[in-house]
Amino acid sequence: QVQLVESGGGLVQAGGSLRLSCAASGNIFSIDVMDWYRQAPGKQRELVATITRGGSTDYADSVKGRFTISRDNAKNTVALQMNSLKPEDSAVYLCNAEVRAGRFSPRIDYWGQGTQVTVSS
Repeated sequence: QVQLVESGGGLVQAGGSLRLSCAASGNIFSIDVMDWYRQAPGKQRELVATITRGGSTDYADSVKGRFTISRDNAKNTVALQMNSLKPEDSAVYLCNAEVRAGRFSPRIDYWGQGTQVTVSS
C-alpha cells in the first residue's frame, strides 16, 4: 500500500502565496506522473498541475504563470508553489501519484486526503 500525505494549506489573503507539499510512502518502486488537483464546493475536481518523472510540467490555464509544480524523485515528494493567489483558487487541493510497486508492475493511482486552501478577498 501507498500513502500520500499533503501539507501546507491554510488561509491567505488575495495576492499572497502558499506552498503545498505531498509525500508518498509505502510500497514504492517508482512514481511516474504526479499531479495536483483541486475541488471547490459544488464544482468538479480540476487538474491544476502535472509533472512527469523526467520533470516535464503542464498547468491549467487558470494557474499558468502563478503556480509552479516541482518534485524530488529521491524523496518521493511533490510540491506546488502558489503565488498571486485569488479567491477563486480556494479549494481542497489533492495530490495524486501513479505508483509502480515493482519494475514491471502496473501503475496504480493513489490519492492524498487533501489540504484546504482558502484565499480571502
